[in-house]
Amino acid sequence: EVHIVEYGGGMVQPGGSLRLSCAASGFTFGDYDMTWVRQAPGKGPEWVSSISPSDGTTDYTASVKGRFTISRDNAKNTLYLQMNSLKPEDTALYSCVRGWGLSSYYRGQDYRGQGTQVTVSS
Repeated sequence: EVHIVEYGGGMVQPGGSLRLSCAASGFTFGDYDMTWVRQAPGKGPEWVSSISPSDGTTDYTASVKGRFTISRDNAKNTLYLQMNSLKPEDTALYSCVRGWGLSSYYRGQDYRGQGTQVTVSS
């Protein structure tokens, strides 16, 4: 049974930092691309970043480039998202997704977690 659980969200002031983690089980983590997707209140899901399983290839949406860093530890079956210089527009529910890009987000609970809330506010 696939389990994907995100944690590390919270409330932070603008300019602050958070590190999100995603613990995965029930599939061979090191075989899969992994992705972070976020959904702000009243908006649709937005792709944030993806990482390949072995060579570390990464990609980011333009609005987070230079501020966010995606990484993974295949030995620990864990995905990370280091978020620096946070802005109010980064406020969203952040979900960890098995696969590359946004399409896997729509494939259901075997492909994504419930999410962790990030709120950036003064």
